[in-house]
Amino acid sequence: MSKSQINTKPTHPYLALMGVLIGGFVGMFSETSLNIALPSIMKAFSIETGTVQWLVTGYMLVIAIVLPLSSLLTKHYSTRGLVRFGLIDFIVGSIIAAIAPSFAILLIGRMIQGIATGIILPLMFSIAMRIFPPNKLGAALGAAALVIMFAPAIGPTISGIILGVSSWRWIFASFIVFLLIALIFMEKNLTNVFEVTKPAVDWIAIALSTVSFGLIVFGISYLSNSIYIAVIALIAGLILLVVYIKQQMHAKTPTLDFAVLRRPEFVTGSLLVMLNFGITLSAMYLLPMYLQNGLGVAVALTGAVMLPGGVVNALVSFGAGRAYDSIGAKWMTRLGFLISGIGAVMFLMSNQNSSLGYIIAAHIVLMIGVPLAMSPSQTYGLNSLNEYQSADGSAIINTFQQVIGAVATGIATILLSTGQNNYFANGGHSTALAFTNGAHYGFAFTLVLAILGFLLAFRVHSKEYEEQVVAEKETKATKLETKEA
Repeated sequence: MSKSQINTKPTHPYLALMGVLIGGFVGMFSETSLNIALPSIMKAFSIETGTVQWLVTGYMLVIAIVLPLSSLLTKHYSTRGLVRFGLIDFIVGSIIAAIAPSFAILLIGRMIQGIATGIILPLMFSIAMRIFPPNKLGAALGAAALVIMFAPAIGPTISGIILGVSSWRWIFASFIVFLLIALIFMEKNLTNVFEVTKPAVDWIAIALSTVSFGLIVFGISYLSNSIYIAVIALIAGLILLVVYIKQQMHAKTPTLDFAVLRRPEFVTGSLLVMLNFGITLSAMYLLPMYLQNGLGVAVALTGAVMLPGGVVNALVSFGAGRAYDSIGAKWMTRLGFLISGIGAVMFLMSNQNSSLGYIIAAHIVLMIGVPLAMSPSQTYGLNSLNEYQSADGSAIINTFQQVIGAVATGIATILLSTGQNNYFANGGHSTALAFTNGAHYGFAFTLVLAILGFLLAFRVHSKEYEEQVVAEKETKATKLETKEA
């Protein structure tokens, strides 16, 4: 595709971004929406916990495999073509899952959805980096962060409502409506923003990427089944990941340009995003089960209890992006992780006698802190890259974000089980109290992530420094354009 066919200044940039925003929302929404439906699916197909968990693990596994290839895909296929394929692919996967006659078919549909999410998620950020100027990028990436943070938070609420009135199959059917709307927005407003250069494909790099990230996510997810198999998979995956990164650092046309890791601002912002996502997924994994099994709350009411936090999450996510454009990331990241830590402490102080009002308050506090840090962290990291590195930076952040999501969910599962076993080992007899004890172990991990994020946030520079980095980036881009001309 020639440069003349590229339009990085669409008439309505937010409308141009809307299709991928909705597609990304559905992808992230589906990460947590099934948590509340897993018991129903187990009954429907007469399967065990270890088997049904593959609906979560398999989805994340495919995403982690596809994400590192997203930058390469933008160089081989048009922006519109990629987004169109991703949305249609997700629709096909949703239809297969909704009508699946067996668990195997359901899992196939779920993994097809993972392909779509792996394509759309990084495009959401890299397209925004191309069509918005630096002074408006905070608000634009705030909208993208709203998708990343709000969708997992609201997932259990909507699923709980659907399960209260109908079957789990309608969860998948609900995706289709949103995806069709996304497709309409894309066809009407999205322009091609990446130049299709069709570089040579490094098949060795693709193999290393696929196997390394696949083994890491599989190993993490398998920890609760067999620690020996999980450790072997993790070690092999990490070794291959190191080989992959070194190979890419020296490649003439890298599949994924890890040279962006030489920017300390990008590394700091990326780590903060990953810690923040770990907080979200660990808490959103534990809370619905804690409400049902620890506090005895009905499935439909569980969704209602989590709704206020989800709404607050959306409002703060939207405001955080706009605030970043004015005050930068320094204080917003510190305050965000501090508030998240307070929310985690509130969950640790809860027990079987805690009122639903207290649980809602704790969830709201957590949902204020997490989005307050998320958008500034993401924008701080990506703003340090030039426009040619943005697709690679977005792919790297989103890839490792999914890996961290799998890590957080896996560790939370192990701690939940450990806490329950310790309760029974000490002579306890109440299943509800055992689950409460296990949930506390898991929320302690959420608190640790918040503390680590708070400490790391002190490496974030001031707004003035960020503006200097952006100015230097624009100067280099101008010189490069002049040289090419």
